[in-house]
Amino acid sequence: MKYAHVLMAVTEERWAMQESKLQAILDLLAHQASGEKYSAEDLAARVPQKTEREIARKIGRVALLPLRGVIANRMNMMTEISGGTSSEGFGLAFQAALRDQDVKAIVLDVDSPGGMVSGTAELSRMIFDGRAMKPVIAHVNATAASAAYWIASAATEMVVTPSGGVGDIGVLGIHDDMSGALEKAGVKKTIVKAGKFKAAANPFNPLDEESHTRMQSRVNASYDSFVGDVARNRGVAVSRVREGFGQGELVDASRAVSEGMADRVGSLEETLQRFGASLYGAPIEAAPPARNSALQRQKRALAL
Repeated sequence: MKYAHVLMAVTEERWAMQESKLQAILDLLAHQASGEKYSAEDLAARVPQKTEREIARKIGRVALLPLRGVIANRMNMMTEISGGTSSEGFGLAFQAALRDQDVKAIVLDVDSPGGMVSGTAELSRMIFDGRAMKPVIAHVNATAASAAYWIASAATEMVVTPSGGVGDIGVLGIHDDMSGALEKAGVKKTIVKAGKFKAAANPFNPLDEESHTRMQSRVNASYDSFVGDVARNRGVAVSRVREGFGQGELVDASRAVSEGMADRVGSLEETLQRFGASLYGAPIEAAPPARNSALQRQKRALAL
C-alpha cells in the first residue's frame, strides 16, 4: 500500500523532469502498488542508484557537490527509489561551503534528469545569491535537464562535458485515472469530502474539465517561474528563454554554448584544473584565465 500512496503523491506534484525518466518511475510505482515485487537487482536496473561519486568531497582546494539523480524537495521514498538528491540537503551542503573560510570555489557536479518543482526555485535562488560570495561552477557531466538546469543555471559559470546536454525547460502535471482498473478489480472507491476543490483531481475518477483547467493553471505558473529564473540566472531576456533555449528539448553541449545556455565545453578534470585541483592526485598550480581572474582568486575544499 505504501507504493500506492507514493503514486498518488507523485501525481499531485508538479514536475520539471525528462518525460521518459518520470514515466519509468511512474511505471515502477504502479507495478509495485499492484503487488508486483522487484528484487534489488531489478530496481537497480530500472532506476539508477546512488554511488560513491555522489558524496560531497574535497578535491584539492575545491568543494565538489554532486547534484545527481531525481531531485526531490526532501529526503523521502522518492530519493530512496531513485537514488536522487534532496534540494533541502543540497542547500545545507552549499551553505556550509559558503560559510567555510577554507573553501574558495564550489563546483556542482551535475547529472540529473530533473525532478520536483517544489524546492527547486528556492535552491536556484540560493545558488544565485551565493555566487556573490564565492565562485560557483556548474559542471554538467553529462545531463542537466529541467529542474537540474533550473538549479545549475544559477551558477557563476556553466561548463558542459563534450557529450553532455542541458535544457529541457518545461513543467509537467500528471493525473492517473484508476477508475477503470478499480472497476475491473471489483473495487469502488467512495470519497467523503468537505470543501469545493478537495479531492477534485483524485485518481479514482476521470479528470473533469474544471480540475484540468486548475491543474493547467498551476503548471503554467511553475513554467513562468522556471523561465523567469533562468533568464535572471543567465542574464538574458525572458523572451529569449521562452522562444529559444531548446523550447523544452535537451540541447547538446556545443549548441548550448552558442545559444547562451552554457558558457563553455570541457571535462570535469579541466574545470578542476582551472582552480588548481585534480581528480588524479595532488592539487596543481594553474594560471587563472584573464576573463575569470576574480573567480580564480577564490578556491578551497569542503569538509562534510
